[in-house]
Amino acid sequence: MHRWLRPTIRTNTIYDVDACALAERGIRGVILDLDNTIVPWGAREAPQALTGWIEGARAAGLALCIVSNNGGQRVEVLSRRLGLPVLTGAMKPRRGALRRALAVMGTTADTTALIGDQVFTDVLGGNRLGLCTILVQPQSTREFILTRFVRLLERMMLRDIR
Repeated sequence: MHRWLRPTIRTNTIYDVDACALAERGIRGVILDLDNTIVPWGAREAPQALTGWIEGARAAGLALCIVSNNGGQRVEVLSRRLGLPVLTGAMKPRRGALRRALAVMGTTADTTALIGDQVFTDVLGGNRLGLCTILVQPQSTREFILTRFVRLLERMMLRDIR
């Protein structure tokens, strides 16, 4: 079971992910989780630094797509402001939305990375599809109540697989 839950790469934030290094590894597309990965949970605005990271990723030749378990106007508005396609209501770790993101970006599983902040949704879903999975630390301690409970399980599991 641990192989499904082990990220390919662990880093503190999305800003620590080197888009050029991903491209050199053969990555052509990146699926981005939204809440607590690229913006703090529930945020309605994106940090200016995120715009710079997106521009750098595009300059490295990477296609990008947001895939979020959330939906609604907030998610749609953020994706438009960032100029990124978005798939909502993803139900990660299910793979359906992740497969649709591959189609949107024109990539394959072996040329795609997924960046997310949760092991049991982002990493598990990405690993099940054969993606390069990158686990970042959550940007905020504020999050959905069920997610707080799952974080306890994540911390125990991540200690175990180190």
